[in-house]
Amino acid sequence: MAHSIGEALALPRVQCPNHPDAILVEDYRAGDMICPECGLVVGDRVIDVGSEWRTFSNEKALKDPSRVGDAQNPLLNGGDLTTMISKGTGAASFDEFGNSKYQNRRTMSSSDRAMLNAFKEISTMADRINLPRNIIDRTNNLFKQVYEQKSLKGRANDAIASACLYIACRQEGVPRTFKEICAVSRISKKEIGRCFKLILKALETSVDLITTGDFMSRFCSNLGLPKQVQMAATFIARKAVELDLVPGRSPISVAAAAIYMASQASAEKKTQKEIGDIAGVADVTIRQSYRLIYPRAAELFPPDFKFDTPVDKLPQLRGVR
Repeated sequence: MAHSIGEALALPRVQCPNHPDAILVEDYRAGDMICPECGLVVGDRVIDVGSEWRTFSNEKALKDPSRVGDAQNPLLNGGDLTTMISKGTGAASFDEFGNSKYQNRRTMSSSDRAMLNAFKEISTMADRINLPRNIIDRTNNLFKQVYEQKSLKGRANDAIASACLYIACRQEGVPRTFKEICAVSRISKKEIGRCFKLILKALETSVDLITTGDFMSRFCSNLGLPKQVQMAATFIARKAVELDLVPGRSPISVAAAAIYMASQASAEKKTQKEIGDIAGVADVTIRQSYRLIYPRAAELFPPDFKFDTPVDKLPQLRGVR
């Protein structure tokens, strides 16, 4: 009796009558199940579990109108899987008092909402300075750790997010200056610096020391300088550090001074203001570092550098413009 009940409850097996052992091929587009041996359509009306809409290559930046929604965000506690009902436009969407008949229940927790807003801000800042996805993901992870530890209570989430972006850039080997982060956020440089120190202490993490080489290629590229000048500037900055000519100077100011010296010796001359605008340092800062390395300029250039302006004709210590 039990055997007959089991047979009755068993689902019928879909198979080809001519080739029962053949593994059927599913054609999701047509909704058919086809026998690979003879091509017979064994079953039709197969349910398509894929997306209801197609997303073309030029629509990647737009939302995919898929019925299944976005993938779950592992950084949130399931709050991103709620269904949001948009506001109706027809008369049937409102009652006689003008209130919407379909309202969203606030199922997302306040912590998830705060993190989601921070993630959007991080993504916006990263897009403005063309940072890749891996840095955005690292920044999101850093922000989640800080937020859950509640070690920076009282600090604005935007300031924490900006500091996390700065740390992520340093940890991924593509450092950005505080001024560059400040330019794409609404937070002051001083506040980002404070949060940066607090986060390092709270997470017990560290970042590698920045060097002149971390910024050189980007600064020279933004200034439109040729490869020869970039290589010379890199050599000058490294040599200046090795000879201990710039004690206590920041790597950014040393890099800017090296670029100025290399460009002045080449045909592609750049002013201090042009370099300062790209590097985010003041003209006087460049002059101070330049004065430190100028007396030994002859030792700083690479041996194969082709001078357009000789070393003894380079700008003097005073009146550099």
